[in-house]
Amino acid sequence: MDWLTIITTTVHAAIGWESVVYGLAAIGVNIHFGYTGLLNFGQAAFMAVAGYGLAVAVTVMNLPFWMGIVIGLAAAAILALLLGIPTLQLRADYLAIVTIAAAEIVRLVFRSVYFKDIFGGSDGRRGFTGDFYAMNPFPPGHYGIGPFGFDERVIWFLAVGWSVVLLSCLVVYLLMKSPWGRVLKAIREDEDAVRALGKNVFSYKMQSLMLGGIIGCLAGFFYGLYNGAVQPDIFGTEMTFFAYTIVILGGAARVFGPVVGAMIFWVLFVFVGNTLAELVRNGFIPFMTTTQVGPIRYALVGLGFILLLVIRPQGIFGDKREIAINAR
Repeated sequence: MDWLTIITTTVHAAIGWESVVYGLAAIGVNIHFGYTGLLNFGQAAFMAVAGYGLAVAVTVMNLPFWMGIVIGLAAAAILALLLGIPTLQLRADYLAIVTIAAAEIVRLVFRSVYFKDIFGGSDGRRGFTGDFYAMNPFPPGHYGIGPFGFDERVIWFLAVGWSVVLLSCLVVYLLMKSPWGRVLKAIREDEDAVRALGKNVFSYKMQSLMLGGIIGCLAGFFYGLYNGAVQPDIFGTEMTFFAYTIVILGGAARVFGPVVGAMIFWVLFVFVGNTLAELVRNGFIPFMTTTQVGPIRYALVGLGFILLLVIRPQGIFGDKREIAINAR
């Protein structure tokens, strides 16, 4: 058993690009679901329009990197408006159905042959990360202790990524401690009572959808920057479901719940997968092949989450009252 490799990859997963990307996506979902009670199952669409906004701006329109960032943010804000105007009058499962369908429409548009010259079809777009890594202040080398480290390219990505994650958490903390945030929580509990007090519930929901979508779209930027490409099938429904799992795991309506949840999620995912692979490779599980490790990993991690929900449905740091959404 190569325990050094297992431990190294697990530690890397805890602070690696996956935790950054899914942490940001989950922070956005936490604003929608945890604080406002919106069942938005289209978070992957916000990530997709941001990632493609940056990629298309740089590779097709030959615009500077920062203009691509602005275009991606603007695209996420416009998507929030287009999604919010017809759907925020709906509640509970109806809103979930509409948003998941909208996310699939966005993915299929990016994948379509008709727009291949713009979005690249099923191959996606690549070659837009040069300006980001050109700003890297870290000289070439290994940063870390022994095997627990990264090269200069990854350490630059993680420095920027975790800074954005912490800044997003600070923004959420300040907003949710404000009167605006208290209105969102009241809408989650009983929007009819908030409406009776003279508040424009639709307006607050729209603001929440836009804020959570814009924070979530940052995950699309970082996914593209780390992998050097965006591809439409990456932004499928499973990305949104992972984000919801992370929010519930860490605790809904908790500022750092999505961040801790993302770290725990990927630690479990990587540790279980690598341990199973090593056990199979060394003959400890003779009835399993290495190709079966992937599905079994999903099953075991999923079983663990089911047990967590049975024992502690509010998540690790959550409160049961925070997930008691008024879904009338």
